Amino acid sequence: MLANRRNLVFRVSIVINIAVLLYAALHLSGSAGPGLEWVPVTSDGSDTVRSAEFRYISEQRREEARNETESRPPESSVRIFEESTSQKTPSTVASTNKTASSTASIVVPSESESTNEANLDIVDENALSEATLTRLRALLACNERDFLPQTAQRGEFWVLKNYVRADHGPVLCHESVTYTTHAGFEFLDNVLPLVERWMAPVSLAIYAPGADMAPTVNSIRYLRDCTDNELIREFVTFHVFFQHKHIPSKIPDPEVFLNTPYNCTEKPPYVVNSSTTYMKLKSLLYPVNVARNIARDAALTHYILPSDIELYPSPNLVPRFLNMIARNAKPLNTSTKPRVFPISIFEVDAKVKVPSTKTELQAMLKKQTAIPFHKFVCPNCHNIPQAAQWMSAKETTQMDVFHVGKRKGKYVIWEPIFIGTHRDPYYDERLSWEGKKDKMTQGYILCVKDYDFMILNNAFLIHKPGIKRFAKNAKRDAIVSRQNHFVKGVITPELKKLFGTRDGCAM
Repeated sequence: MLANRRNLVFRVSIVINIAVLLYAALHLSGSAGPGLEWVPVTSDGSDTVRSAEFRYISEQRREEARNETESRPPESSVRIFEESTSQKTPSTVASTNKTASSTASIVVPSESESTNEANLDIVDENALSEATLTRLRALLACNERDFLPQTAQRGEFWVLKNYVRADHGPVLCHESVTYTTHAGFEFLDNVLPLVERWMAPVSLAIYAPGADMAPTVNSIRYLRDCTDNELIREFVTFHVFFQHKHIPSKIPDPEVFLNTPYNCTEKPPYVVNSSTTYMKLKSLLYPVNVARNIARDAALTHYILPSDIELYPSPNLVPRFLNMIARNAKPLNTSTKPRVFPISIFEVDAKVKVPSTKTELQAMLKKQTAIPFHKFVCPNCHNIPQAAQWMSAKETTQMDVFHVGKRKGKYVIWEPIFIGTHRDPYYDERLSWEGKKDKMTQGYILCVKDYDFMILNNAFLIHKPGIKRFAKNAKRDAIVSRQNHFVKGVITPELKKLFGTRDGCAM
């Protein structure tokens, strides 16, 4: 009798344990919550799955991150020299640090791979639909980047990264293209016409050694407060840098000047004789490639357009380009090589209006009020492959790849300006603007790595009105000679050791 009772108790205990295990399994399987999909994450540029890393994607979380940042109450301070991620942010300088941690990048085929999805039905090439953004997020598999102020050293330079941040707030890496550029404060008259045509994030590095810091800050204030145009506040992020030997005597705190309206009755601080700047008075060379790399490193988006501040882009370039990427048609989905997207560049007469469409540009080329960039200065430096065919081809309703070229043969000294990514080679920071050919070293690396140069059919850049002509300058010629000698004797051997050689590639 006692044995029977023990057997019964034993059997009941087994049933209870099984029931507990089933309940626990059911509970755990539903713990992910609705709207969440768990996907494996791959490393940038690799198809290998990292088995231990997983992130989730959720449109609901993406919207929550946006709403949280946009509805955040105004705060009173920004600490320029404080590196902590817990720092406060002024209402005029939105931060994306929370967005970066609460939204994850979906990782699927790389942008060069073919997709099996149906073609996108794009109604408006000048806008980005939710379907386009969803496709871009899948194709690019990029990661979000922080938008915090930071004071950092870069060789002999101090960099105030994100010194004054744009009001655009969170920018996910797939949803726009950043125009990265540079200047001394005396060139900041170009900011407004540039951003009016770009209408997307701009990352601007300003060289402000010594006494140039004060007019730099006042120029930023003037642009944000006095141009009657909210686009600069909305889209332009300013970074400032200077050598450790030329640190300004005073570095104004944005906590103060962003909340103090500028006196707009005064003339723009950037309207000066350039010979009176601290840089010129101290005979400093302009560190053009340091500036380019600072602006590029701070860009929040996967795609970037490193360009010069006097080059104005054709309107609607950003949505048209991203719609092209999302369609992923040939040659985008068939090429297996790394690629960049060069943009044709032109100059126009000082008395004409900058063209907004390729059709307008073609009419100006016929009248010779527009010419290929640097035609009278260094025509081979910007001699783009199939340039004549590009100029004669009719404008189309959508952006596509017009021609896939290489930096070889007659184009061996071509210095293209292109849309690329953070993976592309940097500019050599030992080269100055005064020494010329400052982009040649990067071009050599692109050639050796066998990049495809996918020239865009309807996109173009127009230099600030005024045709440039060659002018003899003995002082600059001496700087050019020294820089050429340095490139030939030092940089070229370095690059050959680091990246190797390829037939047809030269500097």
